[in-house]
Amino acid sequence: MGMKHFFALLISIITALLPGLAAAQAACVKQSPEHSVALLELYTSEGCDSCPPADAWLRSIGSANAPNSLIPLALHVNYWDYIGWKDRFADARFSERQNAITKLANGKVVYTPGIFLNLREFRDWSSEPKLREAVAAINARPARAAIRIALTQQADGRLGVNATFQVKPGAKAVLPQAYVAVYESALTSDVKAGENRGVTLHHDYVVRQWLGPVEFSAGTAGLSRTIALDPQWHRANLGVAAFVQEAGSPDVLQATALKVCG
Repeated sequence: MGMKHFFALLISIITALLPGLAAAQAACVKQSPEHSVALLELYTSEGCDSCPPADAWLRSIGSANAPNSLIPLALHVNYWDYIGWKDRFADARFSERQNAITKLANGKVVYTPGIFLNLREFRDWSSEPKLREAVAAINARPARAAIRIALTQQADGRLGVNATFQVKPGAKAVLPQAYVAVYESALTSDVKAGENRGVTLHHDYVVRQWLGPVEFSAGTAGLSRTIALDPQWHRANLGVAAFVQEAGSPDVLQATALKVCG
């Protein structure tokens, strides 16, 4: 084969691959919709024997709801670690966040499982009609912020995360703050001690990395980070969520999420 024919063949192969490459790149970008997306936070612990039903519930609602409707996150707290089983997903920052948003919503007691919908305690979580009604009410409101997530695979296996945030023109936002969370699903733990001793627990939407708050300037904010993925994390089960909340108020301006592609 002559060099001219070789280069012609090479160009034809690259041309044929470009649409697929463009589609793959597009799949790693998410723009939040024009309506508000609900943010649901489950505060849970592997050391709590009343938490497994809530963990199972979160898995079920996550698979039943579109990402443009509801963003579920599981934040494992560390304040039950002392009773015999150290939760490997627990983070003191999640315990602090639960305390903070409980106070924002004028709550008096911090407990697990604790469910918050748009930063407000949601005690009717086991009622499917009430959850559906509450999420629909949030979705019916126009979004007050726009979020764009772009994910890139690095050659060394790391994950590039770029998130941009913008308050919508005319939207009321005194002190907006942005957050980004890397989460993982399809996780299991064989508990050897504590209240759940002998039980195999299953988890989805477990927050593995928590970034923020990111402060706004002139109505915009951005976060660009290259994340080294832990060898124990399974890339196929990872996703990135992002949201904007109003500091000092139980209020979410917008939320969105994107599964890691590739």
